[in-house]
Amino acid sequence: MPRFRLTPRDMGFYDLFEQATSNLVAAAEKLVDLFENYEDVEAKAKQIKDLEHQGDNITHEIIKRVHRTFVTPIDREDITLLAHSLDDVMDFMEAASRTTFLYRIDQPTERARQLARIVARITRKLNEAMPRLRHGDQYAWILKQCVQINSLENEADDVHHAALAELFDVCHINPCDVIKWREIYDHLESATDRGEDVADVLEGIVLKHA
Repeated sequence: MPRFRLTPRDMGFYDLFEQATSNLVAAAEKLVDLFENYEDVEAKAKQIKDLEHQGDNITHEIIKRVHRTFVTPIDREDITLLAHSLDDVMDFMEAASRTTFLYRIDQPTERARQLARIVARITRKLNEAMPRLRHGDQYAWILKQCVQINSLENEADDVHHAALAELFDVCHINPCDVIKWREIYDHLESATDRGEDVADVLEGIVLKHA
């Protein structure tokens, strides 16, 4: 005999997650533009900050909804973890742009451009995967995207290591610039790390519900 749910699952969580990844893509594109077209730095950093505020609002709405929803479409701890992981990606992107402005960087390095482009590629893959989370027949596709995101994070690790090696390999670089760029590189690489964390959470959800 089939069982019927007296209380429907709140599917609005999926809408919020899709809003979050779409917001990440918008911020990542602006981050790439900041490093590729290095002008109006303060204004561009503020635009990313505004998107970070939007992301915070989405995260807060997800957490509030977790507490007031009786039946969730996926486990509550997975919803919370996914929300915070997405928020972390945004936070590190915003930190990279803010630090670039506050430290009055003259010109971005090619390594920074490479890392920003990898961040953008990861956010686009997350944005493509998220709408499929509500469809069980799309889980295999999501898993493939998670593998690709992991590969992108590995690529970012290689760029990050090369960037740091170059900083300490050139003796004439001002020590202050070394400190500034090391922090910016760390923020950018951390954004890719957190993107991989999102992929890991998605993979866990998919394997749990497949």
